[in-house]
This record gives sequence, structure tokens and C-alpha cells, in this order.
Amino acid sequence: MFVNVRSKFKIAGIHLGHIPRPQTGNTTSVSITLPAIGREFQADPSLLQWIMAAYPLSSGCLLLVCGRLADLYGRKKAYLMGTILLAAFTLSCGFANNVLTLIILRGFQGIGAAATIPASLGILADYFPPGRSRSLAFATFAAGAPIGGAFGSAAGGALTEQTSKTWRSSFYLFAAVNVLCFIGGLLSIDKDRKWKHEDNDAAGARRVDWLGAFLISAGLVLILFVLGEGETAQRQWATCYIIALLIVGILLVGVFIWWQWYLEKVQNHRTQEGNGTWNNRLPPPLMKLSLWARAKGRFAAVIAIVFLTWSSFMAWTFWVQLYFQNYVGLTPLKTVVRLLPTFVVGMLCNAFVGFMANHVSMIALTTMGTLGTSIACLLFAIIDPNITYWAYCFPALVLSVMGVDFVYTAGTLYVAKISLPHEQSLAGALFQTMAQIGTSMGVTISTVVFNRITSNLSEGEDQLRSYHGAQWTCCAFGLTGMVLSLMVFRGVGVPGQKKSISNDPPERMIKEKGDGEA
Repeated sequence: MFVNVRSKFKIAGIHLGHIPRPQTGNTTSVSITLPAIGREFQADPSLLQWIMAAYPLSSGCLLLVCGRLADLYGRKKAYLMGTILLAAFTLSCGFANNVLTLIILRGFQGIGAAATIPASLGILADYFPPGRSRSLAFATFAAGAPIGGAFGSAAGGALTEQTSKTWRSSFYLFAAVNVLCFIGGLLSIDKDRKWKHEDNDAAGARRVDWLGAFLISAGLVLILFVLGEGETAQRQWATCYIIALLIVGILLVGVFIWWQWYLEKVQNHRTQEGNGTWNNRLPPPLMKLSLWARAKGRFAAVIAIVFLTWSSFMAWTFWVQLYFQNYVGLTPLKTVVRLLPTFVVGMLCNAFVGFMANHVSMIALTTMGTLGTSIACLLFAIIDPNITYWAYCFPALVLSVMGVDFVYTAGTLYVAKISLPHEQSLAGALFQTMAQIGTSMGVTISTVVFNRITSNLSEGEDQLRSYHGAQWTCCAFGLTGMVLSLMVFRGVGVPGQKKSISNDPPERMIKEKGDGEA
């Protein structure tokens, strides 16, 4: 189906705040300004790390809750509230007068991102039916990541070096971008529709599982905190509080899974009588465990491949930037220039998937993507700094983004196709949550490898072997994702075809004409 004029305006409106996408730009612009922030506040390097970590920590832990709330109470409302929060706290970051204040404000920024991302995916999946229009919409959304990343790095570096406000100027810029995002969404996104279940009255479908929300948010906070802090703690992973927090975090996630299983079991066997009973007062689950088994378990496979791909690519990006700046000795702006091929190729990859998602199979897209990222990691795992940039670096930069761009667009299309209408934001939130956890896991494990190799080096010995070891770790993540793709996506077909799962009877949607509900 060709995209009509109204759809084009819809895409433009929804993506106004995503190209450059503030969520990505907020990360890359800050990463390149960290040295300037450290000099102004004379901050300890361990505190500077938390300026970066606070944002993904809060957003990653709240994605599931915000996705569920967006499905229940309106995706447009969630999107607009998220952009307002992002704009307010991004601007506030520019006025921070110490490191602790900046870290806290970065945490509040993440709440805004957690609200906007699943809401955006839900809006796109709801408005565009499976087919060419949806493929183009999701590819456009995914294109915001390379654009936002490149724009954030370039703007952050340039404003830091060329303006009197230095690093604060990038926060002012992205606050303005978020205001534009709010205006675009307000004017172009349709009014929220209300989804209603057949068993709505009995299930209390609009009630929120706040206990589940607390369990999963607290558990993810502790796990992500440990992943970020474990290698820098006093005794590293043997530190008492690191061990204790990791155990508590895993237990909370385990209790959350049991609680969701119990709520889903109650909902499936709920009687239509006796609404005063305990079971009938329980809310629906925040996340149905049966969702993971959707499409013969391929939903779970997509999420696993996302986890592995982000573990590989984001850790690769982390070590490439350190290699250029700390090992080769390049300035931030010169590093940005060398990374520009990822921006160009990212745009081309998203355009390819957008136009070809109805013609290229799921297994081909995910396998090519994960293989491309794995080869990029391999090239940096054997890189020789004395050989020209064009021999190892350039081909690696070209191939690296294939993984995240192919997997993101194809994965979100496939997840949207096998999810029910009232699950779209939640499904998108699960996708993003696993990407966030994968990022933390990849960086953490590769850092452990880097540090262990470095500790075995002789005094004054070249650290190149440590960088190679970290990149071999990244390559292993990517290759594992490729193998999983080959195993589970045989015969799946193309991710953008005009075919959806049939709704199970308990999930069947009722369209009530005349009252705006579907």
C-alpha cells in the first residue's frame, strides 16, 4: 500500500522530535562533553560515569510501566507528557551547579524517554496496518537513531568548543528540540482511541498492576546499577553490596515473573459472578507471560536477538570511541569525524528495510544485520593502528550499524505484527527494555575482559591487546545472535507482509460504533 498524503504528514509529525531523536542525542551529546563537565566541576571520574548512566538507568527501568500506562490511558497523552518532562529536565540540566544535581536531573530526564518511546511505537503500530506504509513508518522511526546520534555528537562537540556556555549549550539545544517534538505531536497525532476487552467489566482492564510495576522497576534498577558499578567498586564484583544488590535484584525480577503468571492465570479463569471476591479485585497483569510464547516462541527469540545485538554494537561503540581518543589520541571532534560513516550507512540501511521489508525475509534481514556487526567487531579485534584508517576502521564502521538498523526495524515490525492492538506500546517497551539491558551487559562483560587482560600486562606494555580482547567479546555476542536468528526464523517470511495473528477469543476486540471506542 502506498503511503497517502495524510500518512506522510502523520509520519512527519510523529518523527519531528525523533529526527534528530532527542533520546539518542541526549546520550551522545553528553558523552562527548564529559571532559568539559569534569573540568568545570573538578569531578571524580566515577561521578562522571553516573552522568551518563543515570539517564538509561531510569528510562530502562520504567519502560514496561510506561508502555502499559500508554496502552491503558492513551499513547498520545503519554507521548506528550514524556516530551514535556524531557524538555523541562533537559533545560534544568543546563543550569546545574554541581555534579550531584546534574546526575539527579539526568535521572528525571530518563522518565520522559521511558514515556515517549513505547508510546511512539504504539502510535505507529496502531495507525499503520501491516504493509508498506508500516514498514516505511518504522524505518523512519529507526532512522532517528543514527541521525540523533550523529547530530548529538557533532552539536555537543561544536557547542562545547565554540560557545561561552560550553557543555550547557547542548542541553539548551535539546530542550528546544523537545519543545518542537511536543508541538509536532500535539498537532499531528490523532486523538487516543479506547481499547476495550470483552471481559472488561470482570477483569477491571483499566486497573494497573502497581505491585508488578514496583517489582520489575526496583529489580531492574538494582540489576542495571550493579552492571554499571560492579567493575568500579572497591573490590569489584566481590564487594559485599554489589553481591547483595544483585541477589535482591534477581529475586525481585523472579517474584515479578511469578506474580504476572498468577495474575494471568486468575484473569483466564475469572468467573463473571461474585465481583466482590479477592480474585475479581486483582488487576490484569502488567505483562502477560503468554506474550513471550506468541508465534511459537518467536516473540521471545526476537527479544533475545535484540539483547545480543545491542550487547555487541553498543559495547563495540564504547570501545571504538575509547580506542580513538585514549589509545590513538584523537580529539573528540576528530573522533566524531571518523565515526560519520555510521550515520550515512545507518540512513541507507533504514531506507533499505523500509522499502524492502515486504520482500526480504526476516531470517535474511536479522542474519545479515548480526553478521555485519560481528564482522565490524572482528575487524577491531585484529586492528593494527599502524595501518591506514581505510583498511580496518572504515569497513568496520560501514558494517557495524547493519545489526541495530536491520534488527530494530525488522524486529519492531515483527513484534507489532504478532501483538494485539492493546499490547502495542507494551510490546515496544519490552523491545526497548531488552535493548537497554543488552547495552549494559555488553559494556560490563567487555569491560571485565579489558580489565583482566590489562591487569596481566607488564608495566609499560602496549594496551592494544586489551582493546582486542574487548572487541572479541563484542564479536561473540553478535555471532550468538546470528546463530539464534538462523535457528528460529526459518520459514517465517517477511516482517512487513500484510498478515497479523488472529486474536484469541478472550483478547478479541469489540468495536463500539459511535462512542470512539475500538
